[in-house]
Amino acid sequence: MKILVTGATGFIGKHLLRRLLADGHTVHAVIRSTSSQGMLDELHIAPFVFENNVDALTAFLTKEKFDGIIHLASLYLKQHKPEDTFKLVESNVAFGTALLEAAAQSATPWLLNTGTFWQHYQDAPYAPVNLYAATKQAFQDIAQYYIQTSPVNVVTLQLSDTFGPDDTRPKIFNLWAKIAKTQETLEMSGGEQLIDISYIDNVIDGYVQLAQLLSADGQRTLQGKVFALTSGNPIPLKQLASVFERVTKVSLSIKWGAKPYLPREVMQPWSKGEKIPGWEPKISTEEGIRQTFLR
Repeated sequence: MKILVTGATGFIGKHLLRRLLADGHTVHAVIRSTSSQGMLDELHIAPFVFENNVDALTAFLTKEKFDGIIHLASLYLKQHKPEDTFKLVESNVAFGTALLEAAAQSATPWLLNTGTFWQHYQDAPYAPVNLYAATKQAFQDIAQYYIQTSPVNVVTLQLSDTFGPDDTRPKIFNLWAKIAKTQETLEMSGGEQLIDISYIDNVIDGYVQLAQLLSADGQRTLQGKVFALTSGNPIPLKQLASVFERVTKVSLSIKWGAKPYLPREVMQPWSKGEKIPGWEPKISTEEGIRQTFLR
């Protein structure tokens, strides 16, 4: 296939690009002018730079005739400040809408969107944990217009936590790996919240499986569907720390209960999502930790 990827320079995007290229697909990327192009140059991918010009984006999609788009780009902020509101809406709502408009105008067959489990606070059908999650839902709501009025087959894949090699984000495993080396003490909450964390190879398998299903979905039977990618084994944060210690053979100095739970702390990850047809996680959390930190 010939696939356009947004968010290609992020953690998931980098792994997805390498997998798509390894599988023999032709890959292009859309980036902002402020995005780093180092990895794209390394993979010999010349990106389209989006500068808020929908007509230019439409012309690019029309010329290239993509089989589909995988939309990963977003601004993630766990807790926002007032000055972040416009940036969140621009990144997570406006850009995606421009992408859908261009896809509709260019008759691009499908768009695979990325959502988040955080759209489901307390396992609700919709209750945003934070403004980030609300903007992700807002884009899904806007997508309904294009689902009903255009030929673009739009599907959303909602993700929980992810991890794996080459992850520079300040995520929990990276924080634990850091204090294991420095012997610092990390103050944390009580650790009772269930964590649903997926190894990156399993996540990429999910995107590839959905791309293949969308490519074969001439009757648009998937149109508007929302799927969930889960590890299948959510465990309490405190227990996850023990797993990390056992697999990596380190000792973590964690002061449990030293910090309060955050407002709208997710204690129970979304459990009611529809699984991707034909997909199962192949790599366990333990094996993923081993491949990430013991290479």
